[in-house]
Amino acid sequence: MEDTSYWLPVIWFLILGVAVALYVVLDGFDLGIGILFPANPAEADRDQMMNSVAPFWDGNETWLVLGGGGLFVAFPMAYAIIMPAIYLPVLIMLLALVFRGVAFEFRWVAKPRHQMWDLSFAGGSIVAAFMQGVILGALLQGPQVQGDAYAGGTFDWLTPFSLLTGVGVVAGYALIGATWLVMKTDGEVQARARVHAQLLLPVVLIALAVVSLWTPIAIPRIFERWFTLPNFLVLAPIPLLTAFAAWSCWSGLHKGDDKRPFVSTIGLFLLGFFGLGVSNVPFIVPPSVDIWQAAAHPSSQLFMLVGVLILLPIILAYTVFVYYTFRGKVRAGEGYH
Repeated sequence: MEDTSYWLPVIWFLILGVAVALYVVLDGFDLGIGILFPANPAEADRDQMMNSVAPFWDGNETWLVLGGGGLFVAFPMAYAIIMPAIYLPVLIMLLALVFRGVAFEFRWVAKPRHQMWDLSFAGGSIVAAFMQGVILGALLQGPQVQGDAYAGGTFDWLTPFSLLTGVGVVAGYALIGATWLVMKTDGEVQARARVHAQLLLPVVLIALAVVSLWTPIAIPRIFERWFTLPNFLVLAPIPLLTAFAAWSCWSGLHKGDDKRPFVSTIGLFLLGFFGLGVSNVPFIVPPSVDIWQAAAHPSSQLFMLVGVLILLPIILAYTVFVYYTFRGKVRAGEGYH
């Protein structure tokens, strides 16, 4: 039983990590399409952009539900502490995602008077991405905890650091959206996306560098995790691989490669996500509550784990099937709608 109490929280922590990583990558590029909308004013170009993500965008948000639901059932103490700390940005993010989803569908039936829905689609995407970055920044800084409860104020999440991470996530999603368009489209849309990706990549790298320096300087435990021996040598491959992924993306964009920029950008996202995990593990509410303190009773975690182990392969198989079915480029005038 002691082993079960130790390993079940670890397993659930990994499941939640996979769910969040898949959400960031998969929903990131379709949010990026919305963020890039204002830079592509022609209606035909916007149709082609939306058609490139039409079969996938709603399924991508499945992983957000798994991440939030999994946190609630597997780590109820963490859920009870985190949610009061970020209620407002979470509420704004969810409203923006709903607004964006409605705009996605209504834009097609409202033509030719669809300008309001174009604005809604772009605005919902930008606000949702920005709030996700703000939430990330607020969690990295650590909510104020007293006993087993949140002890901070309503607007503690609103800090210069969280605003920086908000801008960084908007730029990151725009980058992965641009590289998606390079891979999935052709003609003017692809050419413009390639230029946008070349402009966005340095912005994302600067944001990554600032966050990577800000957190260890401001938080001693993260400095100790990264810059003491032997940790420094063990963790050195993470920034080195990040630099390689950035070079690969830049090289692919300049050499006219269609797929390499998108794959490299996914690598950038996953390495950044892994770096954040390394900085904070085993805390699920940094720096106060670890995964064992926040875990639900082992019987509850085991019961839910059985359901996840049945459903997760089905969801993954369906996701792979959809992406395989709708593989290839989306030409102008073609689409799912």
